[in-house]
Amino acid sequence: MPADLAEKTDRYEKLLAEALDAAETAGDEGTPLAEAASECFEMAESYLEDGRHFREEDDLVNALASFSYGHGWLDAGARIGVLSVPREGHLFTV
Repeated sequence: MPADLAEKTDRYEKLLAEALDAAETAGDEGTPLAEAASECFEMAESYLEDGRHFREEDDLVNALASFSYGHGWLDAGARIGVLSVPREGHLFTV
């Protein structure tokens, strides 16, 4: 049975919002690590906003893509060590 697009879009939005709340900058303020973390957060937050805009326009495909890309930025930041994230649970792939 194929996934329901609306349900999946809602689930991915919630996952991205929770991941944004759970992630923290790994480096001290003013360091290159903190600057890179800031860029990851900025991109993830922008994609969250974009996804919400697309959903308001009833464009679920682009909303889902935006939520997925935003989460990808957080996962990438965690994987390269600029973000500190919980290792247990379902929010991150690290």
